[in-house]
Amino acid sequence: MKKYLLPAVALLFFSCKESKNKTTSDTDEIVTKTDILKLPPPDEKGTKNKFSNVIGWPAGKSPTAPEGFTVTRFAENIKSPRNMIQAANGDVFVVLSNSERTKTEKIKNDISGKSDAEVGGKSANRIILYRDANKDGIAESSSVFLDNLNQPYGMLIIKDKFYVANTDGLWVYPYKEGDMKITKPGKKIVNLPAGGYNNHWTRNLIANKDQSKIYISVGSGSNVGENGMEYEVRRANILEVNPDGSGEKIYAAGLRNPVGMSWNPSTGELWTVVNERDELGDELVPDYLTSVKQNQFYGWPYAYFGKNEDPRRKGEKPDLVAKTIVPDVPLGSHTASLGLSFYTGNQFPEKYKNGAFIGQHGSWNRSSLVGYQVAFVPFKNGKATGSYQPFLTGFIANEEKGDVYGRPVGVLQISDGSLLVADDVSGIVWRVAYNKK
Repeated sequence: MKKYLLPAVALLFFSCKESKNKTTSDTDEIVTKTDILKLPPPDEKGTKNKFSNVIGWPAGKSPTAPEGFTVTRFAENIKSPRNMIQAANGDVFVVLSNSERTKTEKIKNDISGKSDAEVGGKSANRIILYRDANKDGIAESSSVFLDNLNQPYGMLIIKDKFYVANTDGLWVYPYKEGDMKITKPGKKIVNLPAGGYNNHWTRNLIANKDQSKIYISVGSGSNVGENGMEYEVRRANILEVNPDGSGEKIYAAGLRNPVGMSWNPSTGELWTVVNERDELGDELVPDYLTSVKQNQFYGWPYAYFGKNEDPRRKGEKPDLVAKTIVPDVPLGSHTASLGLSFYTGNQFPEKYKNGAFIGQHGSWNRSSLVGYQVAFVPFKNGKATGSYQPFLTGFIANEEKGDVYGRPVGVLQISDGSLLVADDVSGIVWRVAYNKK
């Protein structure tokens, strides 16, 4: 096994044996303990699949958080909650959407078992508003805020405008704080390439501090460009646009499927979580959490995790391989890390301050289940101080059978300092709160 040594400025903690999903009351436990990233050789013939079977959460059962935390149902009985934002007045917006496959894809997935692991049928294509007026952690009212969308994911509020990223474009609607429903027509201000490989249809949004720029995450349309790079134009990037949709630039490239985005509260840098490529074996390639350097290249599809050349694109772009940035924190291979939220609240214990919570939707393209948890990465002075560790667990019901209760996606710290977690396949938004003594 070759050892790929990282620069001292990019200390990483990772084991090629991903952490098992397990219940723990001690989040100081580091489940990946090496200080050198050791990547095995790529194994193009070693691809294995194990699809989870979603059985749903029994009444009275919930995910497991560390000692001192309470997990409750903030919202339930909704189809495929994926992503969330909160308005200044406390309103919580939850986007409902899921993948929609062609007939051929559906037949193929039914045979493989993948369809049992996902929300099926037509996407709900709507946004639900939840209002917790008395601040007791339970929404007293809800309404359909916006519907008739096209696989929405990202949401953003800038002054009197509400932005929605559908899979095929960025839309903007007139909005006034406190509105329970959008009633006026919106306008499409950016066209985006729709859909993508293995659910790379999500388009997330985030604005910079002065709200002068909007960033849009766009995943690849293939695993490693096997359909031709001419079909990957504007994909595998984070795009930057003005609030009116003009001035589009590629902010950073080579990010196979960036989904969650959040601002590092200490440095002000943009950070993202990225789903890496498949079909190189169980232990390749690690998903990752990374700062996003403007005008830099992160490897896809020619290299992975630094200058490790993908054998399927060998010799094609040595200049891009040489430019590839090493990401900051590996998150385990095939964990499907999607949600990201830096914690800036005051409710949780101090060790969580300024750290990153990550929703790991869970694997399907490896021989055993990994992910299926909300992970936490501790930070100090703007830098990760350890590897990812379990925070919200218990999503796996029976690992041998592949039974899971749910699959976490989006994570959101809300104004009271608690954490919301969208569990798409079970139709629940969980609220995690700390019981102060």
